[in-house]
Amino acid sequence: MFYSAKAIHQSKIDYSKLLQEIVGDRQLVRAIAYVVQKPDVDQSSFIEALERLGYEIKSKELRLRPDGTAKGDWDMGIAIDTIAIATRLDAVVLVSGDGDFVPLVEMLKAHGCRVEVVSFRKSTSNDLIQCATKYTALDEDMLFKERKFQKDEVAGN
Repeated sequence: MFYSAKAIHQSKIDYSKLLQEIVGDRQLVRAIAYVVQKPDVDQSSFIEALERLGYEIKSKELRLRPDGTAKGDWDMGIAIDTIAIATRLDAVVLVSGDGDFVPLVEMLKAHGCRVEVVSFRKSTSNDLIQCATKYTALDEDMLFKERKFQKDEVAGN
């Protein structure tokens, strides 16, 4: 979601506001942030900020492929973690727009778990929206107003 906010809105997500909005009057069991560490970027202050807000951090290094592309894939890790705790939950909130999660959402729902998807509509799979119990589109209220990326930052320069 960090990169979607950066690419679509040239801004950053307010993770405190996001967590408050998602939890509402429910009891939070766990909030897990899956982070991909780039070797050339120090993300320690970002990770520490998330931890202070109550997020549990799971982190892995960005993998460089032989063809020069990079992969920071957390799909399987997210699926395994979710399945492991889903039997103890009434609802799972997935903050992602990735259509690869459709089979996970369908399986969780088949086992009686409510699955809510929260994401930027512009970067969300229609199939994921359709299979979710509830879909919430992130809007600019979840973004920091004062911090805009410069165009060269968005392009990765």
